[in-house]
Amino acid sequence: MVVGLLGGADADRVFHALADATRRDILTRVIREEQSVSALARHYPMSLTAVQKHVSVLERAALVTKERRGREQVVHIDVTVLSRAARLLDAYEQLWRHRARSIEQILAEGRESDREPDREGE
Repeated sequence: MVVGLLGGADADRVFHALADATRRDILTRVIREEQSVSALARHYPMSLTAVQKHVSVLERAALVTKERRGREQVVHIDVTVLSRAARLLDAYEQLWRHRARSIEQILAEGRESDREPDREGE
């Protein structure tokens, strides 16, 4: 059910990239509108180099791509990988919901058997 949505190493890179608030914010900004790395850097209290490193992590995870335009590098979102990650999380959610229902059923059966009278002593 979960296999094939996003490979193990790919999933690790994607979720590592998404684990950081700055990188999630960069993604949000780039989803709204492609921006240069220097334009992105103006939004954060860190150096341009630090923002470049965040973008590189996103790029290694294939969540964004960069395109050189003159002296600037413009960052674009790659929705394909983000969609695959979302489908992977949905698959895990369905798996855990199924397990929770199974546990509820087992507990309900246990409560019912506790209510049944013991017929051996009759």
